[in-house]
Amino acid sequence: MIDPTVRRAVDDDVEQLSFLEAEARAFLLDQRGGVRWLTTHTARGPAWADAITGDQVTVAHIGDVVVGYIVLSLDGPVARIDEVYVTPGAREVGFGDELLARARDQARMAGASTLEGESLPGDRETKNLFERAGIKARLITVSVDL
Repeated sequence: MIDPTVRRAVDDDVEQLSFLEAEARAFLLDQRGGVRWLTTHTARGPAWADAITGDQVTVAHIGDVVVGYIVLSLDGPVARIDEVYVTPGAREVGFGDELLARARDQARMAGASTLEGESLPGDRETKNLFERAGIKARLITVSVDL
């Protein structure tokens, strides 16, 4: 049995974070709303080094292998989950739950009173992850390409 472990991201994680981000973005190509999300959310790529300088990126890992990440941003009383991803081979064992628990703790410690995130309409796994953490939908945005 794997015990899900998470920690703050460090410089040595940049290459693995870039790989996981590419994997996550490729997954989104086949999701309803994914292409739109990709056009409005620029890939970090080499900018991961900058992103991890603060306390906003947490990684899930098995030994030295990063299997998931969460990016948290703070804006006054609102903490926002900008991205959360766990590689498919490491799902269903609690890494996502641990990442969300850490983000929740970080948000509280920073003085936030609300934690928000986004999920694409057909991404049941992410919706389930959020719902297990008590994060519920408060707004649904609909659109059509013209």
